[in-house]
Amino acid sequence: MGQTPAQKAAKAARGQQPKERPGKAQREAIKRAQAAKKAGSGKPAAKKTAAKKAVPLPRGSLRAAYPGTCPACFKGYGKGEVITKVTEGWGHPDCAPRQMSAAEREFARNKARIDSGETYRAQKPSDWRRGSSPSSTRPAR
Repeated sequence: MGQTPAQKAAKAARGQQPKERPGKAQREAIKRAQAAKKAGSGKPAAKKTAAKKAVPLPRGSLRAAYPGTCPACFKGYGKGEVITKVTEGWGHPDCAPRQMSAAEREFARNKARIDSGETYRAQKPSDWRRGSSPSSTRPAR
């Protein structure tokens, strides 16, 4: 890869200076970049302070591709803001109805059954007499 003295002289005549060998810090940076490329990342290693972590979006949300209006509160949102599915379209996450967990749904279902009396329909009043065994019961009057 070296140049002959004639090539060096021709470059000097054209006004180009021969490349100098990079300094120690530059050589180490080049080696790190080559090692990262070989490791499979495809990009040179970046400094840790310069790396910016992406904030994950809540489930069911995305960033707006274009500005729009929230159908729940009729306020606008800009391009790139986090939006989520609202009843009639896309809008602010705060305007969307809160999703209940499975335990909350089951609790609400059971409470509705109790309030409607459904869970007590099959129960009859006890025909046990106080101080007697179940075998000596008589029908309730």
